[in-house]
Amino acid sequence: MDTLRDLWDRILERVSTLVNSQSYQTWFKPTRLVSYEGGRIVIEGPNPFFVDWLAEHHLDKIEFAASETLGETVKVEFVSPDSPRRVTAPERSVQRSVIVTDPVTLPNKVHLNARYTFDEFVVGGGNRLAHAAALAVSEKPARAYNPLFIYGGVGLGKTHLIQAIGHRVLKEHPTLRISYVSAESFMNELIHAIRKGVTLEFKERYRNIDILMIDDIQFLAGKESTQEEFFFTFNALHDANKQIVVTSDRPPKEIPTLQERLTSRFEWGLITDIQPPDLETRIAILRKKVENEHIPIPEDVISLIAENVKSNIRELEGSLIRILACSSLACQEINVDMASNVLRDIVKGSPKKKLDIRAIQRAAAQHFDIPVDSLKAKTRVSRVVLARQVAIFLSRELTDLSLVQIGKQFGGRDHSTILHACKKIERAAEEDAALRRKLQTIRSELSS
Repeated sequence: MDTLRDLWDRILERVSTLVNSQSYQTWFKPTRLVSYEGGRIVIEGPNPFFVDWLAEHHLDKIEFAASETLGETVKVEFVSPDSPRRVTAPERSVQRSVIVTDPVTLPNKVHLNARYTFDEFVVGGGNRLAHAAALAVSEKPARAYNPLFIYGGVGLGKTHLIQAIGHRVLKEHPTLRISYVSAESFMNELIHAIRKGVTLEFKERYRNIDILMIDDIQFLAGKESTQEEFFFTFNALHDANKQIVVTSDRPPKEIPTLQERLTSRFEWGLITDIQPPDLETRIAILRKKVENEHIPIPEDVISLIAENVKSNIRELEGSLIRILACSSLACQEINVDMASNVLRDIVKGSPKKKLDIRAIQRAAAQHFDIPVDSLKAKTRVSRVVLARQVAIFLSRELTDLSLVQIGKQFGGRDHSTILHACKKIERAAEEDAALRRKLQTIRSELSS
């Protein structure tokens, strides 16, 4: 009879054919099977961060591989040694085909991720308007921005915001009936209703609610019958002064084969986007993650991740979890060298010349005719301040040092001061031709 280890090895062998080698080594090798009973398996990962990520991004692959290997439909749960909490899958008929952690089951069977609240959402320049609009909708449904259409790339926080609306409405307006569903689930439910001859019940369900939240509406592209039904559902709700919230990976006019009348309806309200997070927001997101999990991560490691992972929040969190997983498995202290090695596929390609920061400081001091040591001092003399900011700006541009590391070379200044200096010079150089020439002159001297 197979042991749990044998069973897990067989399941992992199948998983390895579904993911690339790096994903397999990072996310599956550190796991173990702790129980298998009654068509349910429990998988253990090294820490809560790790299992949350594994559940959210690889649940479908594990369920598929386990069901195929064990010859029955298998449900999956995740645990970690640090937390007795189990991470489980949501009801598929109600929710997106992704994991929902700590599902909150409500009378109207809405499943929301417990972490996707406004309190947990980090606001930055790229998402400020979308956040404000979502907050307004949650406080005054159908009175502000109806419909609300939020679009943006993968992993930028659209699902977080739309579910945050649900959480806030349930708290502030508990009598309201809400429905949160993916466009794919909406279509599947419609198909099921047609096959079973219960389309009237389907229409009643979606047209007698107070708030309809549809995720990933772009899925309806090319689905004429589903678009037709959604159009009439939209009209019924809007005419009854009910709130509609929609997310998409692109604006309405860019969704191929989306009916013009639907595009027009979306334009009745507010269409707002979410942009990739800027550096300050990426740092804030990582800080919030490590604070929530009470995991000690050095500031320079946070800066390293934030400066090199720029695409989306999902990749940002994934990079952090890779570092945590490797630290846990290899019993390594987390520092910049260790993190750089773990993220070498991301960090390795820097085109920057390896310059000594002291050479940059000397060049800046010479051009501004000030002592080099004054760049590290606390003086606020305008000439020294400008020289210091120029040296900091060039240090970030011409070296691979993190903000924290640069700050240490300028009198122990913190990363926010370094970031402020870089932005100030960047903005000033756009308008000041003399400053642009000076920067270019210093660059040329340093590269010669």
